[in-house]
Amino acid sequence: MNVALHPLAANPAPAGGAVAATNAAANAAAASFAALVDSLDYLDAASIEQVRKAYRFADAAHLGQLRNSGEPYITHPIAVAALCASWKLDAPALMAALLHDAMEDCGVTKADLIERFGVTVAELVDGLTKLDKLQFHTREENQAESFRKMLLAMARDVRVILIKLADRTHNMRTLADMPRSKWQRIASETLEIYAPIAHRLGLNQTYRELQDLAFRYLHPWRYATLAKAVNKSRNRRRDLIKKVQAEVDAAFSRIGMKVRLAGREKTLYAIYQKMQLKHLSFAQVTDIYGFRVIVPTVTDCYTALGVLHQMYKPVPGKFKDHIAIAKLNGYQSLHTTVVGPAGLNIEFQIRTEEMHVVAEAGVAAHWLYKAQNADGTTAERLGTKWLQSLLDIQNETRDAAEFWDHVKVDLFPDAVYVFTPKSQIMALPRGATVVDFAYAIHSNVGDHATAAKINGELVPLRTELTNGDVVEIITAPVSTPNPAWLGFVRTGRARSKIRHYLKTLAQTESERLGEKLLSQALRAEGLAQLPPLNAETQPIWDKLLRFTGNRTRSELMTDIGLGKRIASIVAKRLVALLGEIGHRPDALLMSRERYTAHETLSQGAIMLDGSESASVQYASCCRPVPGDAIVGYLGRGEGLVVHNAHCSVAKRLQDKDSERFIAVDWSDEPARQFETGITVTMTNRKGALARVASALADAEVDIIHVDMPDEAALETTELRFIIAVRDQTHLEAALRNLRRTPAVLRAVRMTPQG
Repeated sequence: MNVALHPLAANPAPAGGAVAATNAAANAAAASFAALVDSLDYLDAASIEQVRKAYRFADAAHLGQLRNSGEPYITHPIAVAALCASWKLDAPALMAALLHDAMEDCGVTKADLIERFGVTVAELVDGLTKLDKLQFHTREENQAESFRKMLLAMARDVRVILIKLADRTHNMRTLADMPRSKWQRIASETLEIYAPIAHRLGLNQTYRELQDLAFRYLHPWRYATLAKAVNKSRNRRRDLIKKVQAEVDAAFSRIGMKVRLAGREKTLYAIYQKMQLKHLSFAQVTDIYGFRVIVPTVTDCYTALGVLHQMYKPVPGKFKDHIAIAKLNGYQSLHTTVVGPAGLNIEFQIRTEEMHVVAEAGVAAHWLYKAQNADGTTAERLGTKWLQSLLDIQNETRDAAEFWDHVKVDLFPDAVYVFTPKSQIMALPRGATVVDFAYAIHSNVGDHATAAKINGELVPLRTELTNGDVVEIITAPVSTPNPAWLGFVRTGRARSKIRHYLKTLAQTESERLGEKLLSQALRAEGLAQLPPLNAETQPIWDKLLRFTGNRTRSELMTDIGLGKRIASIVAKRLVALLGEIGHRPDALLMSRERYTAHETLSQGAIMLDGSESASVQYASCCRPVPGDAIVGYLGRGEGLVVHNAHCSVAKRLQDKDSERFIAVDWSDEPARQFETGITVTMTNRKGALARVASALADAEVDIIHVDMPDEAALETTELRFIIAVRDQTHLEAALRNLRRTPAVLRAVRMTPQG
């Protein structure tokens, strides 16, 4: 509240100059109320009379009080009511706006207001009085309790927060009259609480203004510098913007579409935020200017988008359809950024007139449409889900501090703010994990992340971040992205980086595997090696690629490695093409390869050592380990899947799709450990699981996963382990160790029959 009290009535004989000044101030207040009444043409005569009655009461209650600027205090409630009138709020809301400080400053009771103006107005004023007593700069219990009361008052009647936002907006507009010592607290409170509430309720115009005003008083020097830079830029580009406006107007005139074009400039705070978060200089922020294209219907929005994209080249990845998928606060528009004249990026927001009102006024659009169209059904629903959720949270959470924590997440629906160990702040989407944070710093950090610390404690990489966390990423040069990360990352950047890495890796390895498979298939056709890619063989390769439908030799090899092409068919075609230019197969090689190969697997053996990564998968149905008899199935688009030769799944596939099977064998030196499953039946007594784990550890076996039944009361229980072993011999040693353990009744490998 921006008020200083001066009991002028206590001076029985004011000087003539003081009387003149007082009269002038009173006249100014009356003139500003007259201007307010002129804007109330949407109300009926009886409602306007009620507003006049509230004004007279407030004027008398605030008599003798002055604001810090020296103006009569009543000018502030009038200004607040004028802002509410711009949203076309009803008479009770305007009366509450005029009376909003009467209870706190003037000794007026709630009973007085009920008697004079009715219960509705009194409840609104009472809710606002509670809001004005809040102090948000600490997180102590009394502040949390006060904040809960404010939100619940808002949930019961949204007019409470609309009047409060109007009050806060006017106070921020006149903050320069306040002592400088109060700027920081009031501006911080505005930026942290009131601006997010305005955004959550869709009052975007108020949201932007509050942000800019808070920025102005939090960082006066930065604000002034940025304002000066924007002014210079505006002057430099005025002709360019006019040119775009003329071109767009002409384009829509040609197709006969009626549009309203309005210029839009990024707010200073939005520019500052972008510079801070993306580490840009002012010159690097290219989307400062934009246009709003207001069209008659939703269909026209998409037509207008097509017209703009024909005129100017769209910037990839900068199109958003908020009409098909509206934002949580009801905002709808098409957003596209195009490259305008002189390479200037320009954003266009395309919407209908109704969408425009909702975009600027949010929940207040309900009253706007009620006044204009007598139909508030569309805008009436805006914000109601969130307001209802406040009441639901209140029912579930009786602790005020916990309630505040829940609601704070909803006030910042799009971001959590976390810190690097060097105190650099980073904004990430809500629900973002440690891996998202790592990729936000740099793709190399994300690619090589192995562990992380949050607030000094080691945490898993899938841990979700919360506001205020200090996050440290631990990296290792040998670490690479894990496909499982795609299951929990939230940011597009992290997702795209992980996918790109895995796709590149898979493509490289699949190409290598495809080349090996084709070479072996050619040997079975009597050719010792793949023909080189040179001037002589280029026509052959071109014909082969036309036959397979691939664009390049590399793509063909990748497709063979992924199982999209059968190596033996490609090999036969290649041999036929080579035969056309005189290359004859080696009959001796053909005979040797065909008669020494496996009866049903005619493509020769691929050697496996576990280092194949993405191009080779080991089937989870049978989990083969070195020493097992194995077969390879070339799945469509899956690459090579290795099964135990006795696996029932592999046998079914072999009966149905035998040409997709190739011979595989283990290398003499496996490069890593392999996972397999074991079943342990044991007596259900204290410490038994610890003894089983100890027996596996003694055998140098890693436990990957344990599956335990919920049968705590039974005498025996069956545990299923996924363990990592070097080979079949290592597995047998581990099973012997288990069988010697007193609590263990039986220990066997899970059967490869599935």
